[in-house]
Amino acid sequence: MANRCAISGKGPLTGNNVSHANNKTKRRQLPNLRTLRITLEDGTTKKIKVAASTLRTMKKIAQKATIENN
Repeated sequence: MANRCAISGKGPLTGNNVSHANNKTKRRQLPNLRTLRITLEDGTTKKIKVAASTLRTMKKIAQKATIENN
């Protein structure tokens, strides 16, 4: 399975490792993915990969929604 967030679509970035002698070699910067288990409407569960930054944003939105409802 690809290193990609199921919600935001964040994926790997490419760049260079640069040494003190200014030698450049290719590298990949992978997203910080977490595996979540979600329950679907029919009662089954499914695992999805979500970026940690996306989880943080989702928690902020959920907290804001609960404050506005009260």
